[in-house]
Order: sequence, then C-alpha cells, then structure tokens
Amino acid sequence: MIVVVRPGMLSSVQDLGRYGHRQFGICPGGALDALALTLANRLVGNDDNAAGLELTMGRCEFRFETGTRIALAGDDFGATLDGVPLWPNWSVPVSAGQTLVLAGANAKSAKQGLRSWLAVAGGIDVVQILGSRSTDLKAGFGGHQGRALKKGDRLPIGVSTLTPALLRRRAFGLRAPGWGIDGHHVSANAPIPLRVMPGPEFDQFTVASRELLWSATWRVTPQSNRMGSRLDGPELRRKRNVDMLSAGVIPGTIQVPPSGKPIILMGDAQTTGGYPRVGVVIRADLWKLAQAPLNGQLQMVRVDATEALAAWDGQQRYLAQVDQGLASAGWPVSSQNAVVEPLPREVIEGTSHAD
Repeated sequence: MIVVVRPGMLSSVQDLGRYGHRQFGICPGGALDALALTLANRLVGNDDNAAGLELTMGRCEFRFETGTRIALAGDDFGATLDGVPLWPNWSVPVSAGQTLVLAGANAKSAKQGLRSWLAVAGGIDVVQILGSRSTDLKAGFGGHQGRALKKGDRLPIGVSTLTPALLRRRAFGLRAPGWGIDGHHVSANAPIPLRVMPGPEFDQFTVASRELLWSATWRVTPQSNRMGSRLDGPELRRKRNVDMLSAGVIPGTIQVPPSGKPIILMGDAQTTGGYPRVGVVIRADLWKLAQAPLNGQLQMVRVDATEALAAWDGQQRYLAQVDQGLASAGWPVSSQNAVVEPLPREVIEGTSHAD
C-alpha cells in the first residue's frame, strides 16, 4: 500500500487513458503528459499503460508500507525520499516505511512547471473501468473512488514483474527530452514552442487574426485545468460571427470563444463543442502543454500533417532509444516496446545524484 499523508492541490490515479468511448460522451482522460508517465513506467519495469499518480504543483507526501521501486517524471518539485533528493527521470529503490515528499516548484529548474507523474513498480492496482484505471474527475468514476486523492487514502500496489534483486538495484536515470522542437533545449525565459496545425475553421478568421496566432506570444492563465488551458494574448476574430453546429473535438484542439481568447483542450475536455477550431496542437507536443507553468509563455509554430507525423515518429524513436539504453544497462524492457535505434551512452545515467 501507499498511504497518502498529504495529497497536494490535485493528485489522481491516471494511466494512458480511456479510449473508444467518445461516442458516449466519455473523454479519454488519462495522464495529461503521456510521455512522462511512459518514461516513469519504463524506469520501474512496468508496461507503459500501468496506472501511476498525476501530481499537480507538488506539495504532497506519500508513505510506502512495502518495499518497491519508484520513478518521477515531469516537472521538478524538489522531491525527497526520507530527506534524500530524488530527481525527475530517476529509478530508485524504496524500503518499507520510507516517505516521499514533493515540495513546490524548484527555483533552480529551467522551467517551473505544473505537474509530475509518479510510477511505482507493479502500478497502482485500482479497478479497471471501461478498460482504464484513470480517474474521470468530471463524471466521478475510475481511479480511487472516482475522485482526487485525500489525506489518509490507501492505494494498493500491483504485483511487479521485477525480481527482488532488480527492485533493490541502485538508482539510475534518464535525461528528459528538451522543451524545444525535436528535443532541443529552450532557455528559461524563452516561450515554449507548440507545433500547431490549422483547424477546420481556420479560414473563418480574419487575415490579421490568423497571422497573430503564429506571431503572438500566448500566456497560460491560472484559469486552466485538466479540461483545458486558457490563454491570454491578442483577441482572435472571425470574419463573421455566425452560430456553428457542435462538432467533434480532441485533446489539443484550440477553440476560440466569443472573447477571442483561445482555449487549448486537454484530456478531460468535452467530446464535442460549438466554438470555432482555429488550430490543433500536434500529439507529439501535448506533453509540453501539460507541464507548461501557469503564466508561462507559449509560441505557436505552424506545421502541416507531414511534419506532425514526422514529429510523432521522432518521439517514438526517442522512446525506442530509451528502451535500447535500458536493455544495454541490464534493465527489463517490455516486449510491447520496439527498439529501432541505439541510445547514445550519455542519455543513460549510471549513478544517483544522492550517491
């Protein structure tokens, strides 16, 4: 069991999502940063879709009642395990009785973000509903009792396939992907680039508004949540303000309400909407939006379908390289993860920062 000593602002059980039910109005949900949860799961020997914890803005605390192995991925909230620093993208053994504490945003981090994801060997073993263990916070089902975690909650841990020796293996880690295009790094004060394809109603907007979508810097407002990120910036205006029929929307869809200020839909968003869709953030960049800090700056970068597919292929190659590196270090890799290219040696770290 994992005991929730302090839940933080918003912590919930999430896997990679609940797909195949949009026709019933059920959103996919799941970890808003699928890449981070995937990395954390691989670092503890889980399948990619094992359930972990999504932690918002840190300030939470968990006690482990049994020996296991954990990994955090995503933003750096100054985590410690019994007072010893725990860095993102590191796999570390845990003994029974140890306590994991996440502070707030790390002032030393290049990007003071919003969310982190915790994986534990064996996964969080809550009941599957409609094929997923994710918490649907709006509908109130899935995860742990269909809600965010509370103080005193006890979360069951599943059976890990790791041997006792692997569970106790010394800490090791990965380098996280960069915030920039194709994994390049972005300076602390630079806007986070999001690659965007024009949406179905893109041409309904004025020429000036279309140009502003790409040229303006957009701010993530505090009125953002798992349903969507509300942006502040110049107003985007249509040529004619006419009513629209509701149409399908997906995570990444950029809707423009009458205020003219865009909203980028996230995993818990509705399945249909009546606001014009000026663009869609490509799937390979949704993880950046999930980690983007409140009041952080975004820059929309226009791409086409070919570039979007190439970006997705690039992310899958990165994950395959991670598998190659883990396998070369003697770590078990799930058979579901294809390995296509070798990982540069410097991507795998062999010792813990705490050593």
